[in-house]
Amino acid sequence: MAIDSLAIIIVVFLATGLRVVTQYERGVKFTLGKYSGIMEPGLRYVVPIIQKMDRVDIRIKTVDVPRQETMTKDNISVKVNAVIYFKIKDSAKSVIEIEDFFYAVSQLAQTSMRNIVGEVTLDGLLSQRKEISEKIMKIVDSASDPWGIDVTSVELKDVELPEDLKRVMAKQAEAEREKRAVIIKAEGEVIASTNLTKAADKLSKSNGALHLRTLQTLNDLSSDQSNTIIFAIPLEVLKAFEGYKKEKK
Repeated sequence: MAIDSLAIIIVVFLATGLRVVTQYERGVKFTLGKYSGIMEPGLRYVVPIIQKMDRVDIRIKTVDVPRQETMTKDNISVKVNAVIYFKIKDSAKSVIEIEDFFYAVSQLAQTSMRNIVGEVTLDGLLSQRKEISEKIMKIVDSASDPWGIDVTSVELKDVELPEDLKRVMAKQAEAEREKRAVIIKAEGEVIASTNLTKAADKLSKSNGALHLRTLQTLNDLSSDQSNTIIFAIPLEVLKAFEGYKKEKK
């Protein structure tokens, strides 16, 4: 009876060493405290007491970099935040070389973001967000290589400007829109005056053309009974009357 109980205890003790490693995980195995290999997905076994296994998730992870207040190259205070996407490429290093890689990546990204933003002007920050994001990614990726981390992407989420600067930029944008409107209106007037000059030139060279144009205009106006029409006699008609008077004399 004692032997059976001992056998059951031994079996249960050995069964505690069974581990299931899922597809998106890797197991970092230590034997007597020393790194002894990576355990791939599937049913795996570690010797109780002698060995232990740390699980590492190798899926892409997201770190939201807190909003940072910093100065641009032209001494304008802005608040910038970002998001970082990374994954573990070396499970052993992520466990052995760094205690908390989430916190480490976040702190590294904050420092890099402040440094890069301080090297560009406000206009550069607003117009070159993609290039700035790539610079931050390269810095963070290079610094995190010893930890077995691969940074896949960095995206600047938001750039917050001071309220007084927002008002100035809004006024500047409004002035620019008004400037474009005036230019477009002036260009339209130039084109219209050119076309009117060409039309007047053609009408003056064709006998009766001005009279026909007047009749067409009257026809268009007559469609609305509320219109009051003041008929203007073309100079051609007056000249015709003058010729008639001369012949009569």
